[in-house]
Amino acid sequence: MTKRRLTIRLESDWRAGIRSAVRRRFGAKTYQGEVLAFETPGAFFGKLTEKRWELVRVLQGQGVLSIRELARRVDRDFKRVHEDVSALIELGLFERGERGVACPFDNIHVDFELKAAA
Repeated sequence: MTKRRLTIRLESDWRAGIRSAVRRRFGAKTYQGEVLAFETPGAFFGKLTEKRWELVRVLQGQGVLSIRELARRVDRDFKRVHEDVSALIELGLFERGERGVACPFDNIHVDFELKAAA
């Protein structure tokens, strides 16, 4: 079974990011990983808050857990954890199954660079 890898990056030109992902997907003979791109740092930090990162860290490598169990492990309110899990599912960081949710990625790499304005 292929271990899944995710790279999260900032790409102001989202169309170029899609073209790059398509080239990687169809030009490669082996699995090259998956990419989640954000246009701005604000979009990145708005979607991937500290509390959501904690959920990713706790769930990664644990298989399927119920949202209630995940809330217990992070010592947070079920309703708030459910809201964050829904956002993470929408982003593709979590997957929902019959018995709960899972983080399917064995490795998550965040890659972005901030440059001084020219």
